[in-house]
Amino acid sequence: MFEIRWHGRGGMGAVTAADITASAAIKAGFYALAFPEFGAERRGAPVTAYTRIDREVIYDRTPITNPDAVVVLDPFMITSPKVLGGLKEGGYLVANTIKEPSEILDEIADLRRLRVTIATVDATSIAMNIFKLPIVNTAMIGALVAATHVVSLDNVIEVVRERFPERLAEANINIINESYRLLKVVRP
Repeated sequence: MFEIRWHGRGGMGAVTAADITASAAIKAGFYALAFPEFGAERRGAPVTAYTRIDREVIYDRTPITNPDAVVVLDPFMITSPKVLGGLKEGGYLVANTIKEPSEILDEIADLRRLRVTIATVDATSIAMNIFKLPIVNTAMIGALVAATHVVSLDNVIEVVRERFPERLAEANINIINESYRLLKVVRP
């Protein structure tokens, strides 16, 4: 099973990102489950969402405490112990930040010890340039796909085309592709 924990704030699209990723996995013939965990339900409040992907039926609907990948939509959350807590050895940190992966590695010593692959992209700038809004969810899906290959880019794009009206879908696909292209990665 591959488990992903998404961290963002209300309005950034973490829940939608978790769901699109699960839908892309289902298109590839996997079983997948996506679900949110909300605190105070308001724009700007911390939001955690989860995606599980497996070759077998998934019954576990509990929060993911030891994820294979942590995706951080809000750059101010990257160093939070709650956000990085439980990340598996050999896992992935995929972060929306202007920082280089090596800078993150220098700031958070445990990532080196855990042999975590660190992937960074300035998803906010990509979303603002293309979409004119700081909604970074689809940019972070593109980054996750580029870093982990847990789902295919083609399946993600197919889900986006099915889910959104044409103009909105095309803008999101451009964001996904740009994020995929611009991702910076440091592997252990």
